[in-house]
Amino acid sequence: MNEKLPYDITKAESIFNYSIGLLEKTLRDFVQDDYKQKAGKGQLGQMVEEIYFLLRNNSNPNADFSTAGVELKCTPLNKGRQGEYKIKERLACGMINYCEVVNEDFETSHFYLKCQLMLILFYLHQKNTNALDLKFIFSVLWKLPEKDLIIIKNDYDTIIAKIKRGEAHLLSEGDTLYLGACHKGQKGDKPVKQPFSDIPAAKRAFSLKPAYMRTILAFVVESKKNAIANYTLKGQQLVSFEELKNNNFEKTVLGRIEPYLHLSYQQIANSKNIDLSKNPKNKFSIISSIIASNGTSTNINRTEEFTKAGMTMKTIRVEANGIIKEAMSFENIDYVEIAQCDDWYDSRLFEIFSSRFMFVVYREQHQGEKDYVLDDAFFWTMPKEDLDTAQRYWEHIRENVLANHISEEYWWKGADKKKFHVRPKARNSSDLATTIEGKKVKKFCYWFNNEYVRDILSQRRNNNDRTE
Repeated sequence: MNEKLPYDITKAESIFNYSIGLLEKTLRDFVQDDYKQKAGKGQLGQMVEEIYFLLRNNSNPNADFSTAGVELKCTPLNKGRQGEYKIKERLACGMINYCEVVNEDFETSHFYLKCQLMLILFYLHQKNTNALDLKFIFSVLWKLPEKDLIIIKNDYDTIIAKIKRGEAHLLSEGDTLYLGACHKGQKGDKPVKQPFSDIPAAKRAFSLKPAYMRTILAFVVESKKNAIANYTLKGQQLVSFEELKNNNFEKTVLGRIEPYLHLSYQQIANSKNIDLSKNPKNKFSIISSIIASNGTSTNINRTEEFTKAGMTMKTIRVEANGIIKEAMSFENIDYVEIAQCDDWYDSRLFEIFSSRFMFVVYREQHQGEKDYVLDDAFFWTMPKEDLDTAQRYWEHIRENVLANHISEEYWWKGADKKKFHVRPKARNSSDLATTIEGKKVKKFCYWFNNEYVRDILSQRRNNNDRTE
């Protein structure tokens, strides 16, 4: 053990055990009077290293505690109205140098070498608060599970492949499941060079997505174990480790659905012993989940992989004349979250819309007969231009929430033909939401316009026609 340090820098467990002493405290409790504070959001980790772990900062590209193979990460939490802790943002895991990263395999990448084992310190975010006065809440030594690493490797390869195609400027967090290529830098930063295109690309970093970070937080809150975490959600696993070794996640799931294409939903229900006698409103979702999960789940949105990826499965019904009557709903607007979040890229709506979608399409065969057959299933990412529209949508919602204009007359409407709209979604008139001032107001929900859903399917068909 290093006699100059109050922990063994060569042992991960010793480093973790020492980190516990920082919880419910701030760096101010440990700082020397002559400490010269670092500026900038990204400097908190360096300050923790210097002030609490008594390490000198350096430009070493290896993990922060390299002899133990441990990388130090600090990440903020928000506190909900009920006192619960919530993930504020994704966890950045290193800038992407487009010109260098294309020459690295996953196993030799900075991400893999540094982030397999991380000491993650969660602190409570407080706006306009000195970094020395931020309180640390949780500590966890998180080892990326072997199964997760397979999915993360596929995510990494997807990002690199896009850069090699000269499409770094088209990267999206919706391209991948657990590991994202997130926007990084300050507003107004100039884009940077990419190696296989003359089009400059926005600065991006590898990151673990907010949904994945929520699973880590769930482990910390629920287990409170002082050990290395190799956590699996209590929910059903959709794909096995062995399946992932043979094929990627999306191909595995779509491969399960393929044998049922062109069968009616009643035929599928009968073959899987699904009782539709009560005619549940969500019967198409139940059927889709059961065949996609090989019969293990009636709601794959709650399975481990969908939860960790923040992914959403949606079913779409198309009438025989090509009309899609129903718009597509998402979750209700959280007025407190909207008011607290001043950055589109940290918003809940950005997370929802920029995540991966799985669409399962049922098409009516004869007009008015409701004889739907399973027509298609595919994964989809919202294009950048539509995300730009979604940002304006979010900004408009936020302006009205901050002005206490929470009423139908203020929101985008389906008739506006802007791809997205807002409308009520509540069980009854007494089912209300709470504003940041504590006022009870009507619940409203994020929606895709039905015309926008139709356009997504049209684009899908056009792409299929070009590849045939």
